[in-house]
Amino acid sequence: MIFDLPTALEFGGRKWAINSDYRDVLRTLTAFEDPNLENEEKAYICLHNTYPDLDEIPGEHLQAAFDAAVAFIDHGSADDGRPSPRTMDWTQDANLIFPAVNKAAGFEVRGVDYMHWWTFIGYFMEIRDTTYATILSLRGKKARGKKLEKDEKEFWQHNRGLCELQKRYTEEELAEQERLKAILG
Repeated sequence: MIFDLPTALEFGGRKWAINSDYRDVLRTLTAFEDPNLENEEKAYICLHNTYPDLDEIPGEHLQAAFDAAVAFIDHGSADDGRPSPRTMDWTQDANLIFPAVNKAAGFEVRGVDYMHWWTFIGYFMEIRDTTYATILSLRGKKARGKKLEKDEKEFWQHNRGLCELQKRYTEEELAEQERLKAILG
């Protein structure tokens, strides 16, 4: 039924139960953003967070399981294949995301025992008139090379720490930076 929220995904000739709570998906999304994880590790974390019966999925169906999990996370939306500019970071922005989602939902979403991922992302897509919506708008403008208006520039300058997406470095890159700092004094 088109009105149902999926709690199972179909591949390999059967339906597989999934962990559909938004927290499980956010754990996957934060892993996807982690520069210290290899792609294989990210895929495993996604599978582990999505399927409670992962150990029962035959090896030949793991790619289909991963593809189904990603499609579920993407809310079934089609990807045009073109990379879009990065305007958010689930980890960096968490302190802004939850108040915005709470406002859209009308309650504290972290206070409920269970919320389906699609319900959570529906609230997320409806955030308006929040600090986070303003920041996303400004990041989007900058990513597309558009000029900010005077008041937008002022907001950006006063909230630079919130507005600028921080570059995430691998442990090796951080170690190299420390080594160079030691050499250069």
